[in-house]
Amino acid sequence: MSNSTRCAACKSLRRRCPQDCILAPYFPSNNPQRFLWVHKIFGASNITKMLQQLPVELRGQAADCMVMEAYSRVQNPVYGSVGIIHQLQQEIIEAQKEIIKIQGEIAFYSAQFQHQHLQQSQINAEQQHQDSFFSDFKS
Repeated sequence: MSNSTRCAACKSLRRRCPQDCILAPYFPSNNPQRFLWVHKIFGASNITKMLQQLPVELRGQAADCMVMEAYSRVQNPVYGSVGIIHQLQQEIIEAQKEIIKIQGEIAFYSAQFQHQHLQQSQINAEQQHQDSFFSDFKS
């Protein structure tokens, strides 16, 4: 790569960007923040070593994972992405509790409706019985 089209990593590290720069495909010059987060958390040498140890087809996913973890660590230095996972698990637990509560309410109102429907059916049956009984007297 020429100096004018250095990747974000090489620009940040203030070095020449070689033609075969391992960081260039994953840290383009138009998104410098992506590299800055990863560099702050992992360091340029470790990023390079991790990417070199992977097959080329997995490097993009690895870079994305590093970016996600680094961004999480910048946002929450103690827990990083684990903090996000924990928060989401708590939200799932709360949603499950809400679902159980709503299912209970549905069961209650369904039973109440069935009870009322049964009572109405009994009243209707009694009414029909009385009507047929009195119609016998009218005849």
